[in-house]
Amino acid sequence: MNYQAPKIKLQLNLQDVRIWGNASQIYKTDPALTNVHEAWAELAISGKWSAKFGRQEIDYDGARFLGDLSWAQQSRTHDALLVKYENAEKGWKVHFGGAYNQNVPFEPGKLTGNFYSGVNNYKTMQYGWLNKKYGQGSVSFLLHNDGQQSADTTVSYRQTLGSRWMQTFGNIQLDAELYYQSGEDISQTDISAYLAALNLSTKIGKTNLTIGTDYLSGTDVGETKNTAFDPLYGTNHKFYGFMDYFYVGSPHRQDGRTLGLLDFFVKTAFPAGKSGKLDLHLHGFSSPVTVTDVSGKEMNSYLGTELDAVYTYNFFGGMASLNLGYSQMFGTETLQQVKGGDRNSFNTWIWTMVTVKPVLFSTKKD
Repeated sequence: MNYQAPKIKLQLNLQDVRIWGNASQIYKTDPALTNVHEAWAELAISGKWSAKFGRQEIDYDGARFLGDLSWAQQSRTHDALLVKYENAEKGWKVHFGGAYNQNVPFEPGKLTGNFYSGVNNYKTMQYGWLNKKYGQGSVSFLLHNDGQQSADTTVSYRQTLGSRWMQTFGNIQLDAELYYQSGEDISQTDISAYLAALNLSTKIGKTNLTIGTDYLSGTDVGETKNTAFDPLYGTNHKFYGFMDYFYVGSPHRQDGRTLGLLDFFVKTAFPAGKSGKLDLHLHGFSSPVTVTDVSGKEMNSYLGTELDAVYTYNFFGGMASLNLGYSQMFGTETLQQVKGGDRNSFNTWIWTMVTVKPVLFSTKKD
């Protein structure tokens, strides 16, 4: 539900995530997740300034570092305050956001202390984001700080500085990103890590084609610092393969160190019939740091090849769509050493989804 007036915007978004048949027909208890996904208000302050506060999705720069995780059933939201300056005429956007999290097992009016535990979340977070559009391009900068609270009540602060540059040259679009991470992790180990990404996109007839590479630094053997970049609150499923072998709740670690990732990819999308579309992605994954076998001998750095295919068919005038997905991982001995399992197994994922988005009613005139 959305409401918009000249000086105020409101949004309420309810969601229900469940497994079919996971509750009795005669309802007594329900293990599903039913919650308020978003509940925020945005108020005009003065001129081009506004303040948005409440539970909200935060998504910037293609969701590389801060993303709404919209591919997952439950998505991601933040309980945060956001102050915005936006000047569409001059192409400027400047956002300042912050959050300070607290939990308590009893009625909030009886809150005592400020220790934050039992929740996979940051204790505190602040960020500034600047975006400038010009001619055939845009550039943005992000400065992000988050604090993780450990069991001894100390808070470890980590800083991430990033930038994205997008530019169109005729029929080619360049997309480049660079991030650097410092501070300390929750174990109070110093961090020095980076991410670099570059891709080129073009359109050949009705076919979209993208080629590129992502490099996320890892921690090598004998390294005393944490040199593994953490994409933290990004929508990682979007970038590193739909099978989620890397960064999506599935660590790729060896001897307590995160290995990082080097990903070369080709992505294409083209029409498949009058109302259909086929997306094909091919990834080649490698480790940027040393991987060793059980005897300590260095292994080949190549981790595997992944193929992702998604077919989309729209019907009922675009109010509904059908998705069919297929993914296959061709893993190497190195990937098996890192992740376990059996590389000779049939590592595949097949899925289907129906999405229905009708306009039930609207106050807007046709």
